[in-house]
Amino acid sequence: MAPRKLKIACAGLGRMGKRHALHFLNRTPRAELVAASTPDDDEIQWAKQHLEPYGVRLYKDYDEMLKQEGLQAVVIASVTTVHAEQAIKAIEANLHVLCEKPLSTSVEISQSVVDAAKKKPSLKVMCGFSRRFDDSYRDAFHKMDTGLIGRPSIFRSQTCDMLDPSGFFVAYAEFSGGIFVDCSIHDIDLALWFFGQDVRVKSVVSSGITAVQPELRKHKDMDNAVGIVEFYGGQIAYLFCSRMMAAGQDDATEIIGTEGKLTVNAQPMSNLVNIYEPTGVRREIPPHYYGRFEQAFVNEANEFTAACLDDLKLPMKLTGAVQAVKIGCALQESLNSGKKIYFDEVGRRVEKAVL
Repeated sequence: MAPRKLKIACAGLGRMGKRHALHFLNRTPRAELVAASTPDDDEIQWAKQHLEPYGVRLYKDYDEMLKQEGLQAVVIASVTTVHAEQAIKAIEANLHVLCEKPLSTSVEISQSVVDAAKKKPSLKVMCGFSRRFDDSYRDAFHKMDTGLIGRPSIFRSQTCDMLDPSGFFVAYAEFSGGIFVDCSIHDIDLALWFFGQDVRVKSVVSSGITAVQPELRKHKDMDNAVGIVEFYGGQIAYLFCSRMMAAGQDDATEIIGTEGKLTVNAQPMSNLVNIYEPTGVRREIPPHYYGRFEQAFVNEANEFTAACLDDLKLPMKLTGAVQAVKIGCALQESLNSGKKIYFDEVGRRVEKAVL
């Protein structure tokens, strides 16, 4: 008897949607990509060439795709503004869901996905924070978890994209939620992972500049920003995000404990090739985020598939995705207001008098 496969559909075939679709089509042995949807004509043309010849049924209407007979799961990689809506529709159709980050740029809307998932406890609903599936981050977490560096106290992490002069990120800023919700959401999730998923935020403050793309200001966004997140329990996370790196993707993390520290990707590199030139020796680094985390995305697809087929526990709580958005939105607000934002121990916003 042929082994059972997860019949999955892909919603959205943009930059990340194409990658997710191909991962489930070609690099996830226990899954079968059976459908894909996008309202975009150019993306449909791409899918007719790269997906349809392999038996993938194409739809321009997401709701129609959900009705396909035998469908068991959906990976949602559409525009951020419809993530939550599409996730909830899939849950209500009794389908497992892997949703690209963030669930929404709104805390309340993100929570609505969690509420919908709670009503269907048999379903696997996961927000895809890819770095949790990266071998290096997993190794660092394991080493920290075994007590190698003592008690983790300071977390310093950055997501720094290569400069894209095309204007893509200016247009994207209209609905991305801003640089903290779009870029630093990964670092925020890592902080929650390394400090403990139930860690409680105490305050956030941030500052930023528009160094190379002043057009971002019309969307109340910036191309470089730093944020500090303080947690109850005495931990601090320092975050840096940028969209103007000259050399390529420069994502790195440092976890500092009471007895040592761990770093991940402190010296980014594409591979182990050294280039010897008259001016010195250098290494190339990945040009974009996917170049650094491609295998993590593949791991994510395979582990989500296994969780659905074998009824395994997911590697992260869905509530953590809401907490990450909450922190990201607060950092973005601080970025524009210039004010520090405080929370009480149950997560409610509080005002502090300025002395």
